[in-house]
This record gives sequence, structure tokens and C-alpha cells, in this order.
Amino acid sequence: MRELRPRSAGAFLLIALVLGYAFVLVLAPIGAIIGGTLERGFAPVLDALDDPNLSHALQLTFILSISATTLNVVFGVIVSWVLERQRFMGRRLLNLLVDLPFVFSPVIAGFTLIVLFGRGGWIDPPFAIVFALPGMLLAKMFVCLPFVPREVSPVLATLSPEPEQAAYTLGASRWTTFRRIVLPSIWVGVVYGAVLTLARALGEFGAVAVVSGGLEGITETATIYIYRALSDRNRVGAYTVSLLLGGIAVLLLVVMTWLQARMNVNRERRAYVHSIE
Repeated sequence: MRELRPRSAGAFLLIALVLGYAFVLVLAPIGAIIGGTLERGFAPVLDALDDPNLSHALQLTFILSISATTLNVVFGVIVSWVLERQRFMGRRLLNLLVDLPFVFSPVIAGFTLIVLFGRGGWIDPPFAIVFALPGMLLAKMFVCLPFVPREVSPVLATLSPEPEQAAYTLGASRWTTFRRIVLPSIWVGVVYGAVLTLARALGEFGAVAVVSGGLEGITETATIYIYRALSDRNRVGAYTVSLLLGGIAVLLLVVMTWLQARMNVNRERRAYVHSIE
């Protein structure tokens, strides 16, 4: 039987341990960032936000992160569909490769892109990839690769094929069947994967720092700006950008929680209406 309320010293100790763990790893750093940002008041923060290099870094971060999220959502759904609906030689290997960014160092990922697309690399593209925006986009896409497939695949695996077969029988095309029947069923997983991808892309540092070169005002993202600000002893700028990115991440989680609650309510309403018909 599941214990709903702690009734023993061991249960209270376990709760205290979990709360202490969360405080040390989550709450204390957040408090330190907020305190460091507002240590000298709001005026230095506003001055830091007026920095044109910071504006460019934030703009570049959002453009690359949204682009990486959009591409990873599209290809992530395709990968999930192939893994769950197709049986072919090498399927298990593909499934394993999807999780590679979880264990692959972002710094090594950035270096790999230089080896592949840099001057004298294995691939000689007709346009600049390394130390340019295309390489930064590839780096963000790589580190965020697993999130959409790992959220969508379990949902696809639970879907019954009967509604799809019925749609095919009625003359619906594959795209219409996917858009009208499959996509509404996997929408929660797609949104979850997209939010996780966006949050991860916004905070990426290692791979992007290596493949971009961190050129100030050119290929400098928000996380690279934080690193440079710390090196330049610009603590207010580093704290300000850290707080901004952290606030965006928290906002994404809040929106995701609200969206999940709304979807659960709508699902329960549809089930209730179906039961009384």
C-alpha cells in the first residue's frame, strides 16, 4: 500500500534529505544568481541590458534555438515514426544512436563538427559551416536530438492501428491520416519534446563555444557572453544574462505544466462525453 503521509522517523528523514538535495542543487544557485544580479540595484542591470553585444547575443541565441527546435521537432517525429512503425536491419542501432547526445560530451561534439566541416576536414562544403551560424545550428540540433523521439515514440507505441486502417479504407491519404488521426494523439509528446528541446538549446554552451569560436558581436551566444563576462570581471552582465536565461527556462516549464493540465482536462471531458453517449 502506498504511504500518503509520513508516519515514521525514517520517512521524515527521507523527505528532509530530498528537500536538502533540491535546495543545494536548485534553490541555492537560483538564490545566488538573483542576489548577485540585484546586489547593486537595478541601474547596473539596465546598463548591462543596453550592451549591444548582449542584444546581439540574445537575438542570435533565440534565432538558433527556435530554428533548432523547429527542425528537431520535424525530424524527431519522423525518426519516432520510423522506429515504431518500420522494421528494418539496423533499427536497433538507429535507436541507440538517438541517445548518443546524452552520453556524448558537447565539447567533443563541437570538435567533431570542426573535424568534419573545418578547413581541411573530411567534408569540404561550398560555404562556411565552422565558426559560422550553420555550424552553431548543427551543434544545437545535435545536443537536443533525443528529446522529441524519446517523448513521441512511447506515445506512438501505444496507439491502436485500427483508426488508421479505417481511414485508409475510406480513401484518406497517408498525410491526411497522420494529420487528422495520429498527430492529435501524439500532440502531448510533441509539445513536451519541443519544450525540452528549446530549453536545452537556449542553455547550450560547450558544443556551440567550440564550433563558433565565440567571436564577440558575430558568433557569440548568450551562454558564451556569460563566460566572457566572467573572464572580463563583468559580474553584473554575467548575473543578468544568467537570470534571464534561467527565468525563461522556468517559464517554459510552467507553460508546459499548464498545458499538460489543460490537455488532461480535455481528455477527461472527451472520455466522459463518450461514456454517456
